[in-house]
Amino acid sequence: MSQKTFKITVEYDGTDFHGWQRQKRVPTVQAQIETALQTITGQSITVAGSGRTDAGVHALGQVASFTCETRLSDGALMNGLNALLPGSIVVKKCAEVEPTFHARYSAIGKTYRYCMLNRRLPSALDRRYVWHIARPLDRSAMRAALTLIVGTHDFSAFEASGSPRAHSRRTVVRAELRAEPNQLLVLEIEADGFLRHMVRNIVGTLVAVGLGKHPAGEFEAILQSKDRSRAGMTAPAQGLFLVSVRYRIDYQRPVRSP
Repeated sequence: MSQKTFKITVEYDGTDFHGWQRQKRVPTVQAQIETALQTITGQSITVAGSGRTDAGVHALGQVASFTCETRLSDGALMNGLNALLPGSIVVKKCAEVEPTFHARYSAIGKTYRYCMLNRRLPSALDRRYVWHIARPLDRSAMRAALTLIVGTHDFSAFEASGSPRAHSRRTVVRAELRAEPNQLLVLEIEADGFLRHMVRNIVGTLVAVGLGKHPAGEFEAILQSKDRSRAGMTAPAQGLFLVSVRYRIDYQRPVRSP
């Protein structure tokens, strides 16, 4: 059997996991997938994610890659994984790709979504997926502040300590806040990369603006200060979703002739 490299797209509810990355004695998404792959292939396989997600953070389109020896087709491997994984993790796509593909190092951009429930009463059904904010938010002020992060900036003011990075400059290509039914506010940010807790710290600061704790104009001063202590709180993990990961080219191998 020859070595094959696979790219998988994974959806998961992060509530019961201590994040993506494998850790000792606690459940993680990476460890669950690696255990399932070992059962299927009999091999010890390391799965590389496009990046880490923290405990409680969800994913609609996390991308991961791994190499193994198998005769299984893409579809059979995906079905085998989904049969073994818990219901909170689903492999949505699986494709054999070029050996040069790496889920993390080949990525050129990501999109994150943050969901806020802005009404007096919380939701019994959605409590694992939103940040409930009972006081009314000034959406116009939040949108005005949000425009200031578009472009290339040093995002040190919104970076958690211990962020694994060479530098703190990132380029945000899109940032929007939209209202959805039932008083749901959804923030989406697309960028070439993100620092640790960057989205959650931006959200926490935007909510402070929406509550009148910071004027919208102060948001720019916070960004330019590069001082984390001037920004708002870190928003709770449960409202954050990794939506998608972007790659420059299609690494998928063509379907082989029989």
